[in-house]
Amino acid sequence: MFAMSDGRPAPARPDAVVTVGQARFTVLTSRLIRMEWHPQATFVDERTQRVVARDFGATPEFTVTREGNGSDAVTIRTEHLLLRYAGGEFSASTLQVTLIKGASDDHYASWSHGTTYPQDLPFRGNLRGTARTLDEVDGATELEPGILATFGFAVLEDSGTVLLTADGWVGARPAVPAGSAPAEDLYLFGHGRDFRGALRDYHLLTGAQPLVPRYVLGNWWSRYKAYHQEEYLELMDTFEGKGIPLSVAVIDMDWHLVDIDPEIGTGWTGYTWNRDLFPDHRAFLAELHRRGLAVTLNVHPADGIRRHEERYPQMARAVGVDPESGDQIPFDVTSREFVDAYLREIHHPLEAEGVDFWWLDWQSGGVTSIPGLDPLWMLNHIHYLDSGRERRAGSGSGAARRPLTFSRYAGIGSHRYPIGFSGDTIITWESLDFQPEFTATAANVGYGWWSHDVGGHMFGGRDVQMAVRWFQLGVFSPINRLHSSVSPFTGKEPWTFGPRAESAMTDILRLRHALVPALYTAAWAAHREGVSVIRPMYHDHPRTPGAFSVPNQAMVGEHLLLAPITTPEHPTAHIASVTAWLPPGDWVDVFTGHRHRGGAQGRHVVLHRGLEGYPVLARAGSVLPLQPDVMAPVAERPETLVLRAVPGTATSRLVEDDGGAAPSRLVEDDGGAAPSPEVTVFSQTFTTRDGVGDLVLSCAPGQGEGELPSAGGRRRILLDVVGAVSLDGARVHAGGQVRQIAVVPSADQEDEVARQLAPALRLDLGEIDLAAGFEVRLSGLRARERDAVGEAFDVLHHAEIAFTAKEEAWAAVRERTGLEVVQELARVDVPEVLRGALVERVAALPAW
Repeated sequence: MFAMSDGRPAPARPDAVVTVGQARFTVLTSRLIRMEWHPQATFVDERTQRVVARDFGATPEFTVTREGNGSDAVTIRTEHLLLRYAGGEFSASTLQVTLIKGASDDHYASWSHGTTYPQDLPFRGNLRGTARTLDEVDGATELEPGILATFGFAVLEDSGTVLLTADGWVGARPAVPAGSAPAEDLYLFGHGRDFRGALRDYHLLTGAQPLVPRYVLGNWWSRYKAYHQEEYLELMDTFEGKGIPLSVAVIDMDWHLVDIDPEIGTGWTGYTWNRDLFPDHRAFLAELHRRGLAVTLNVHPADGIRRHEERYPQMARAVGVDPESGDQIPFDVTSREFVDAYLREIHHPLEAEGVDFWWLDWQSGGVTSIPGLDPLWMLNHIHYLDSGRERRAGSGSGAARRPLTFSRYAGIGSHRYPIGFSGDTIITWESLDFQPEFTATAANVGYGWWSHDVGGHMFGGRDVQMAVRWFQLGVFSPINRLHSSVSPFTGKEPWTFGPRAESAMTDILRLRHALVPALYTAAWAAHREGVSVIRPMYHDHPRTPGAFSVPNQAMVGEHLLLAPITTPEHPTAHIASVTAWLPPGDWVDVFTGHRHRGGAQGRHVVLHRGLEGYPVLARAGSVLPLQPDVMAPVAERPETLVLRAVPGTATSRLVEDDGGAAPSRLVEDDGGAAPSPEVTVFSQTFTTRDGVGDLVLSCAPGQGEGELPSAGGRRRILLDVVGAVSLDGARVHAGGQVRQIAVVPSADQEDEVARQLAPALRLDLGEIDLAAGFEVRLSGLRARERDAVGEAFDVLHHAEIAFTAKEEAWAAVRERTGLEVVQELARVDVPEVLRGALVERVAALPAW
């Protein structure tokens, strides 16, 4: 029978609870307070669909003052909050909470129950969360409230959710007598601008973002199309032949029978392979696995199990229906008998044949027989937990059997059931422009694993430039899934967009697989620390106004800054631009090597790029771990690792594991050890004198607070020093020995990292055991000279403007420097975006 292994009650610590009359308050932390009211004082200690833990390990210090004389009035004071309750039902006059420490808005330092606060972002308001779907949305859509706000307080509403029983099933909340006011269950986050702290508490309360299997971080292929199995395999071979790596094969709904007897309904729901399209589906799945692809199938389960399904007899007998009757077995997610049979008799046999995970596409309302239970949430809940069970050895792709579903968002708490499918978007610039903000803002409620229809799904029109920009955004998104409708004109095969676009798309898709070590490190940070892979700038800079001014901009992992281009290029300059905000410090373009200074307080810049360019900057001092062989399986850690060092002073991490189903701390268990992640910390120090740099890069197993021990593993390590062209000396200290390091000639650097990213000096460290640590000392580093004039020529060459204007601009670039070139360009009759691009290239700083 269906069960959740950790579905225990979740009461708070008794000494954290204050009960007064029909109200109960629980001080979870000094900045997080639970507030309950029930007309019969019947309170909830069980887990709910949103809240899974209320004991955070220690009770914060707080004081309680009661008025006495039979009054229910009470005041609770923590280090950060002052709660006043006057008794009776919750209302603006009976319940207020004031931020007494960490207030962030002079005019709004107190929360009152039921009060509406201004919503005028980016200046003031709730910073929002996410939305259930982007189905048929063309542009922006309304986002639900989140737990972060410029005021420094926000409330998570848990009043109407269902309870989780000890074995993971669901039940209704305590009933409220007829005529009584509804019960309330609220959690007030009063963290001020400590957004990281608020998200830490949020994940303690609602659960961690699960660790996804490594293979989901590669490129996914998906299309709503009635493929024949040979056609699909041939397509996979075409991708491989063109050097475009994929890691997940999605088979949309036409894998199953869709042309069925109209008397029993439509063909949207189905579980029986279409033998006309897939005459040997087992061999088909095996071939996909042989190619290193994980497989997911689309299902629309709303119509239940009907008589045309091959396994209808088994399902009917399991739920007590006569198979000869042919009666439809309705989909009833509230019936344990149905759910158990549905999983055991329908899904498990298909999984045994090679289905790795399911694309659950529920589109049939939100009502069940249990008050407050959303069928979509329950569908996600049962499938996610069931997907983590032990399966038959040898089934599937051989990848780790970590729990995984691919479904739609079902409200706060859905982050526990990744991955999210955002729906069928419209193919327009407006849709593209909204997706970066939509993705980043979801991190405000921990929903870090959105998968969008990269390139858009339907309607709209063909726009090659827009398609390239969407591919580029997808590569720097949590999940990169190419998708389109059945229309013969909307396919996302790169070779259908013309040679220039194909080259740009192929390059960026190859880069995605190179990035997997860095992305997997970010996935661990999301799992352990609640730091989403993609997050808004204000998560890292909550008190800086500039961080709120760029909703489309985001941090990717530890050190990458994404400022996506989501608008068309200028029709004659063939340049697109985006206004970005640079945080304090120095930032280096990962593709060009240009250095941009954020200064002490951060600053806004306008970045200009042609079709092949994309604004992604790395923090100075960062070390980016990359996979050089992009065609190698991403489910396994690479045998050769590239450490791409951006000169500066900072600390970076690499987190890996053995792919086990439940990675955890290294623990002894019956003489064995549980799967353990390996954490490596890179500390870089860079100093310069007279333009010559010295770099020290140390590598050590993670031993800091919250770090996991490194289990090690030898592999070849290549070190790329961005912007360097030569050096005087290079030594590595490893394994108790000191040896010289060889420089790898440019002619031998044939991997995707060296070809696509900014020029770098490559050093071969040889075979290194990361668990043992090492230190690299580089002296006399010299920066590569920038060819600003050549770069400016390329910009002018592609512009479709008058030759005389080109020649005037070209003369200004060649003959002037500093402020003079800016002044000279100001009088030349060229498009403003072209002028900006020229200034950016001429004024860009060298690597150091």
